[in-house]
Formats: sequence, structure tokens, C-alpha cells
Amino acid sequence: MKKILIIGATGNVGQAVRRNLLDQTDDFLTLFSRSSGQKFSNNDREKAISGDVNDLSALEKVVKGQDEVFVALSGNLPEMAKNIVQAMDDENVKRLIFITSMGIYNEVPAKVSSSGNLKNNSRLEPYRKAADVIESSDLDYTLIRPGWFDNGSSEYEITYKGQSVSGNRVAIASIADLATRLLQDRQLDVRESIAINRKS
Repeated sequence: MKKILIIGATGNVGQAVRRNLLDQTDDFLTLFSRSSGQKFSNNDREKAISGDVNDLSALEKVVKGQDEVFVALSGNLPEMAKNIVQAMDDENVKRLIFITSMGIYNEVPAKVSSSGNLKNNSRLEPYRKAADVIESSDLDYTLIRPGWFDNGSSEYEITYKGQSVSGNRVAIASIADLATRLLQDRQLDVRESIAINRKS
């Protein structure tokens, strides 16, 4: 049984990853979010903690003793990424799965989306800066770069940094499946950046 910290546990992706881990593993989950007051159904295997990722001291406390960390956040991602890397370094926790966004490396072809790349969409800049922070760390990270979230078909394909993608939509269930696979195999795609989209 591993100890896994989910940061952003009340968001759509965080909740989907939580459900997968509860259904498919015997791992113990720590659920960290700004509003973790909701009741969870498997209290023998999970603990909910309210806190702010921008509070390094609080973050270090929740990271301590974890085996792996999964992050799905919105907001000031570069600063959040810096704090997460710092807390993990301070507590000697190495494995990180972090959600960023498709398009941060300008990997979306024009035929898929003319505005789906950083060079055409400044809103992607925080996602790229957060990815840069993590990629320059010494963590055993994997970045997941999804397209637009939806609840359509969960068949998916992945591509790696430097490869073009073939689509820009993906089911939340697909993101959760990939994250679950990465959390269950600590050697899978270490120090890689993976785009995920619906298989066409």
C-alpha cells in the first residue's frame, strides 16, 4: 500500500483520480484542497486536509511521508509548482504527476486548432512556466498535457514532447486513467511530458 497525496482533490480531475485509486488499488489517499470539508465515503483509506498550496509550511506538512504526489490545479501555476517542488525536495518525496496543458510546446497542428498553441494563446503561458519549473527540478516527474476536458469517449492516445498531437479534446476519465497508471508504476514515463487526446 502506497501513500498518495492528491493536491486539488475536489476538482473534476482530482476527483476522478481519487475514485480510480479507491476502486483499483489499496493505496491510502491524502486529499489536499482549499475546501476539503466535504464528506468522503472511504474514510478508512483517505484523509481530507484543507490548506493552501501557496503556504509552503502547510504544504511541507502534508507532503511529509507521502510516496507520490498528484497535482491538478488552476490559478498561479508557476508559483504553485515552485512550492510543490520545494516541499517535495525538503521532504525527500520524488514522484510527481502534474497536470499542465496541451499547446505549451506549440505541438498542436493548425488543422487541429489554430489557437491551441502558446505562440497564439497567451493564456497558456502559466502552464508552460509551471512545466519549466518542474522540468528543471530533480524530481521523478511526469507532466500530463490534456486537451479540452469533456465526458465523451474515453479512448485515448498519448504523444511525447516534440511530437505533434492529432486532436485537442479528451475525456476526464482518460486523464484519470493515465494518471492512475503512472501512479501505479513509479518507473513509467519518468521525466517525460505526455500529451493526451481522444483517439480519432
